[in-house]
Amino acid sequence: MVTKDSNMPDFNARKFRFGLSRFFIVCGLVGFLFIPAGVGLADQPRMVLANAVMCEGISNFKPLNPAVVFSVSQGEVFCFSEFDPVYEKTAIFHNWYKKEKLIFSMRLVLSVPKWSSFSRVQMRDADKGPWRVEIRDGDNNILKTLRFSMSD
Repeated sequence: MVTKDSNMPDFNARKFRFGLSRFFIVCGLVGFLFIPAGVGLADQPRMVLANAVMCEGISNFKPLNPAVVFSVSQGEVFCFSEFDPVYEKTAIFHNWYKKEKLIFSMRLVLSVPKWSSFSRVQMRDADKGPWRVEIRDGDNNILKTLRFSMSD
């Protein structure tokens, strides 16, 4: 008479569990193939703004004399933005406002792996007062707002 040890699993039960686990693995892999590209990546930024300043000039891709008050006699003001990392080629915008009026918008293209960019405006006596530059991504999200003033 053959007796069965209650601690020993039945051969068919082990075979069934092994087959079932393989079935779930295969289903998972096949299901993964049908996930549309980009799902779950919507919240991933295309770039990271590392630094942004208003300045008097640019030299060797670095801002010169960052400030928040500029003299009209200087003639021009720069908005410098540095992105690190940049995950994919994308566009940003520097939107220049005097008080609440959009004066101009500059489209700038960023490339991987990191990128610095700038825009500038020429200043006249009529340009005295508060200004701001909104740095926006391609989806029109504000990444940063830089405020500054023009004076004598």
